[in-house]
Amino acid sequence: MTAPTPFGPLEFQLVLLRRMADHQPGLVEEARHELGASLADMREANRRWQAMARAPRGRGSLRRYRSVLGAPEAALPRRVGDLECEALLWPVPLWPDLRFEVMAGPGGAVWNEWLVRAPGAAGPGPTSPDALRPWSCTVDEAARAFPPARPMEGSAPTRWSLAVTDPATGQERVAEFTWGLFQRLLPAR
Repeated sequence: MTAPTPFGPLEFQLVLLRRMADHQPGLVEEARHELGASLADMREANRRWQAMARAPRGRGSLRRYRSVLGAPEAALPRRVGDLECEALLWPVPLWPDLRFEVMAGPGGAVWNEWLVRAPGAAGPGPTSPDALRPWSCTVDEAARAFPPARPMEGSAPTRWSLAVTDPATGQERVAEFTWGLFQRLLPAR
């Protein structure tokens, strides 16, 4: 019996892609080929990630990210209300202008985990919800582009939705995100 290969940044990117495949299978297929991974590789990476996440005596979320992704590129202090938090950022080679952010509260509890724009990287400047393209922006960027964006419950644990209003028409739409990255635009619910 051979030991499994280490689970690292490549496998983690496949986990991100696995959930995105529900909405953007074509983009995921291109990205998977760019990473040199097969469908079986993506399924296996997801299986292993789920096993790590659900293990009864497994590592906590923050320790799991550190073991898989290594030391963060940056650890930035953040304040949420009265609490001091830390935003840990890791590069994601598939998306060089993005970082995977884990927001950790006191004691290392993970509060949020998603893709964000890398510090100093230029983000998109969409002028209408219809100008959004899959994988073009993060939750934060869409919320800033279309105030007052209203957070909505996502359809799965790694999904977020925002109700956004077209500033020109006043029409409300729903922007859906997976791991914090824009996937698709829907009519208002």
